[in-house]
Amino acid sequence: MILTLIVGIIVFFFNGLPKLMNKPVLEQIIESGELRVVTRNSPTTYYEGADGPAGLEYDLVKMFADQLGVKLTLIVPDSFSGLLDDIKNGRAHIAAAGLSITESRKEVLKFGPSYQEVTEQLVYNINHDRPKDLGDMENGLLEVVAESSHQDTLMAEQANYPELNWKNNEELESEELLQLVSDEVIDYTIADSNEFILNQRFLINLRTAFDIGSSKKLAWAFPKKGDHSLHAEAIKFFERIRKNGELTRLMERAYGHAENFDYVGTLYFRRHIESRLPKYQKMFEQAADINDLDWQLLAAIGYQESHWNPKAISPTGVRGIMMLTQATAAQMGVKNRLKPKSSIDGGARYFASRLKKIDETIEEPDRTWMALAAYNVGTGHLEDARIITKQQGNDPNKWIDVKQSLPLLAKRKWYKKTKHGYARGWEPVRYVENIRSYYDILHWVNENGKDEKADPDALSILPQVP
Repeated sequence: MILTLIVGIIVFFFNGLPKLMNKPVLEQIIESGELRVVTRNSPTTYYEGADGPAGLEYDLVKMFADQLGVKLTLIVPDSFSGLLDDIKNGRAHIAAAGLSITESRKEVLKFGPSYQEVTEQLVYNINHDRPKDLGDMENGLLEVVAESSHQDTLMAEQANYPELNWKNNEELESEELLQLVSDEVIDYTIADSNEFILNQRFLINLRTAFDIGSSKKLAWAFPKKGDHSLHAEAIKFFERIRKNGELTRLMERAYGHAENFDYVGTLYFRRHIESRLPKYQKMFEQAADINDLDWQLLAAIGYQESHWNPKAISPTGVRGIMMLTQATAAQMGVKNRLKPKSSIDGGARYFASRLKKIDETIEEPDRTWMALAAYNVGTGHLEDARIITKQQGNDPNKWIDVKQSLPLLAKRKWYKKTKHGYARGWEPVRYVENIRSYYDILHWVNENGKDEKADPDALSILPQVP
């Protein structure tokens, strides 16, 4: 009897255990309830925003994990090389880190479908001369992230530029190298075009000298060894989000408000953060706290309205820091619109009331963008635009779709069919996008406390303001 039991255990061990271990990766993930993703901290991938985890890669892998019905576990290694090791050695199921598809990486990794194309760009500080090509950098110090595609690119370019020298930095990320160029600690770095777009608003003294090579495709990476069931599921996932427009919406959320960089406007804003905001910051903080709002968002609204000028008056009669109409001021109990505290308190209450009127089925951050549009153009016109959005077969709960419909309110063909009629619908679109950029910059400045050195020629054209 004992011998039979022992034999049975041995048979199970040699026959049953391999079956458990040989299950497809996708099945293992679903049974364990966990998807392990290695990524990196950057504005283009994953970071902790004011409302929690954010970034394009985070949004994508979170959506993928939700569709699989499993928990998302993020792994953020100390270095870029550690990231590649985690995926090559199978410690993570996916690397979602803005990875370029390169020939050398394809030898050790398996890539999913490309979701974005970027260009590698040489970045320099505008306080110095712009190099014409990789051979025109004299003795300047060029640093790139170690084991990145930028290192591979420079190694390939050495055939054309034998004197080309650079340092492979094993400790810092691309965003940190951009900061070093801004601070004039190093002279140059290479950044992907998407990274530069997001960071230029904060590091306003950076410019791109030239593009290097042709565009590169970004994709998730998977271990090359083992079965490819998870890889196949990722292909289906990207096919779905391309067809239903969700990929386009996520791209717009990540980059839409940052693509039209206004250097002079950003200089003004950075100057006013130092010279004007300190007088009113406590007022914004207190009003935001009372109304359960983010004070930096409220301050961004105030800047869009008046550039934080308490005496601002428009030709149409709106006035004060929050540029309240007489009717809105009366509705909010504001007796003197030119008093900064009264204006800010009234504006905070009014925005909170617009936010409460937004359909609760709309998820953040789209709900906030809709509320900002309503603050500018009115809830009625916003709802008209949402109806048009639905009529056109788009999603009325997504800002990227509604912002395409708002300008139609200025066209008779469309506004004559709406409940609230004509509106200058392009204005709330520009209004929301400006506030999104102001908010991002203000949040970055408060986090980093950096005082960037601006282009002297650009500063000279600005009027001297207090």
